[in-house]
Amino acid sequence: MPEEAKTVADPKILNAKRLIHPVILSGGSGTRLWPMSRAAYPKQLQPLLSARSLLQDSVARVLQADLFAAPVILANEEHRFIIAEQLRQIDVKPQTIMLEPIARNTGPAAAAAALWISQRDPDALMLIMPSDHAIADHPAFLKAIETGATAAAAGKLVTFGIHADRPETGYGYIRRGGAVGQTGAFEVAAFVEKPDRERAEQYVASGDYTWNSGIFLFPVQTYLAEYKARLPESYAAVEAAVAHEKGDLDFHRLAAQDFAKAENLSIDYAVMEHTSNAAVVPVAMGWNDVGAWDALWDISPKDENQMVQIGDVVAVDCRGSYLRTEERLLAAVGVDDLIVVATADAVLVAPKSRAQDVKRLIDRMKLDKREELTHLPTVHRPWGTYRSIHNGERVQVKHIMVKPGGKLSLQMHHHRAEHWVVVSGTAKIVRGNEELLLTENQSTYIPLGTNHRLENPGRIPLHLIEVQSGSYLGEDDIVRFEDTYGRA
Repeated sequence: MPEEAKTVADPKILNAKRLIHPVILSGGSGTRLWPMSRAAYPKQLQPLLSARSLLQDSVARVLQADLFAAPVILANEEHRFIIAEQLRQIDVKPQTIMLEPIARNTGPAAAAAALWISQRDPDALMLIMPSDHAIADHPAFLKAIETGATAAAAGKLVTFGIHADRPETGYGYIRRGGAVGQTGAFEVAAFVEKPDRERAEQYVASGDYTWNSGIFLFPVQTYLAEYKARLPESYAAVEAAVAHEKGDLDFHRLAAQDFAKAENLSIDYAVMEHTSNAAVVPVAMGWNDVGAWDALWDISPKDENQMVQIGDVVAVDCRGSYLRTEERLLAAVGVDDLIVVATADAVLVAPKSRAQDVKRLIDRMKLDKREELTHLPTVHRPWGTYRSIHNGERVQVKHIMVKPGGKLSLQMHHHRAEHWVVVSGTAKIVRGNEELLLTENQSTYIPLGTNHRLENPGRIPLHLIEVQSGSYLGEDDIVRFEDTYGRA
């Protein structure tokens, strides 16, 4: 990454001017983008638009060192190591990755971030951004943020309204009022819920309405004062959760018992729809909330037949469709206006006009308790990844990758034995009282009930095949005695 793009984390530099502290919310699950988006690996962690994930794109958007401080990331515990690794990949050191112990929507999350930031920079401005939005016009984004910062520095709670170029019924709207001095911002006359088609057409025709982007710029003290005045009990719960937070490696864990008492409300419902201090900055910046597959078709490059084809796709006489495959060949003949997305373990087929109805599929599969809702075939761990390549009666075969320096926990299993075959790289293995060093094509056996550990001491990824055999092969048959990553 270019030197000028790196974030500034030096407290002396932070206090030299009023930098904006980006707060990136990464707790969502993105169910409408199934089968790629799963609970354990949601859409913001996926490379849906470029080689980088949506989260990485969001972070890269706020790396102008003379305008932004290092980011604060809000996430749930399950994704913490994936997020930390993705930030490392783009050479960004955040102020913190704050872990929400329970989902309480954006209102309490923003309050927790504001409290944490205010302890370090009491006069800070805080930019709150979802981690899963696409913004095509970065200069327009930066210009809008600078405009919003002028209004926020004057004490306004600023939101960003997206220029409405069509009568969209899937977004909330903001009605613009009078100008806020010479700032370039406007008073918020009203927040409007998602309209029907007729009202949406009226809003667009009037020119007084913008889409509600869900991006905000606040003085931390103003947001906290408004949140406390309206929701004093929730404020006390969040304040206690921050006061009792615990550091864990690169993370800060909010106190679960306290945070659970906060009311489950969005920023809009908690503060913005009730304050008389709201302002909106209208902006056209190529914004999309990437809410469903038809949205991805909208913003993706297309060929002369309006086709989006990603992966190993062969299409003949097809038009206006989104075809994506993550592994094997996807072949299509004569399809129009379809969404077809294939992963290693699932295939989605739907008319493009019904992309929002993927949520109905999710609801059905929840009733059936389908594993495909939760995990992709490749499961990410802090030390690397594993993928099950065969499941049978009393046997399971996995492909394990341990990144350089990665180390699995010292553990044992009550119900299974394991055979390890090194495919490439070097494996340092603890087996009972022994220590082994294995290289390509060498193997070892871990008897049931034996303490063991796997580590990659080399400079290249370690790949091995693990064959499990036993009466029970579930992931919960692990007794950890020691773990580098602080897992129980």
